[in-house]
Amino acid sequence: MENLVYSLEATMPVFLLMIAGMLFRRMGLFSEAFTRGANAFVFRIALPVSLFVQLSGVEILSVWDTWFVLFCAGATVLSILLALLIARLTVKEEVRGEFVQASYRSSASLLGMAYMENLYGEASMGSLMMVGSVPIYNIAAVLILSFLKPGGGKMQKGQFVRVLKGVVTNPIILGIVFGCIASLLPFSMPHIVSKALSDIGKTATPLGLMAMGAQVEFKSVRSRAGSAILASVLKLVVFAVLFLPAAVALGFRREKLIAVMVMLGSATTVAGYIMAKNMGHEGTLTQTAVMLTTLLSSFTMTFWIYLMRTLGYL
Repeated sequence: MENLVYSLEATMPVFLLMIAGMLFRRMGLFSEAFTRGANAFVFRIALPVSLFVQLSGVEILSVWDTWFVLFCAGATVLSILLALLIARLTVKEEVRGEFVQASYRSSASLLGMAYMENLYGEASMGSLMMVGSVPIYNIAAVLILSFLKPGGGKMQKGQFVRVLKGVVTNPIILGIVFGCIASLLPFSMPHIVSKALSDIGKTATPLGLMAMGAQVEFKSVRSRAGSAILASVLKLVVFAVLFLPAAVALGFRREKLIAVMVMLGSATTVAGYIMAKNMGHEGTLTQTAVMLTTLLSSFTMTFWIYLMRTLGYL
């Protein structure tokens, strides 16, 4: 019972904030324009600031773990390759690109921060996980959505250069980089500045989760349901089953193991739907997978946390 309570304390606040967002949308308090603006604010400002504040306050050299970053990168690449293989064997050609992206691309920054803050009060290991996974998420998404586009896709001229530029200028990556640099400086920020930045960063998790919940659309479930369900199973269960034992065997515990768990088994990111639509895909499968994984991840993550806690790894 103690382990179950420990698990629920990490996942239920996340679930309830998403439910609150759904209710506020139906009450007319969260308009579509407000939700889009909230998502943009969280991605471009609040999350990067939150990561910067957390990393600038720790001795980054003392928490840096090269093997952990490499593991996150390797597990991400292998997950993508497995999703590509399953898509080729089981999914219709016109939705393979969406299927692959929905299967591997986690909402690591938002949900990762939420789960780790609920359990440990900080998310420095989540930042290291994102160093290993987020650049690969973005580069792979562009390649996959370009080459698996309905009707035979191909990489447009200059598109790969643009995605590399997008990775380098990604607000999440910039927040992590500048936070690491600030942690190495021999002086700290004035308290007034750090307090203001901290207050901005604290808005990221509640606002982002409510905005995510407000974007859930049940009407999309029926269309492309079979492929979306399969992608959701991969996203929430299969990759965790495959790679969590490897993480445990490598000695990752507590914050590191939670970060890996989030990378492997959290919900599909809403950004995947936006990218799929902008790159000529239907978007229905991605939207359905986002909805299913967003709602179900609270329960599957509760199970993974409960299991790892019961086995003594958290």
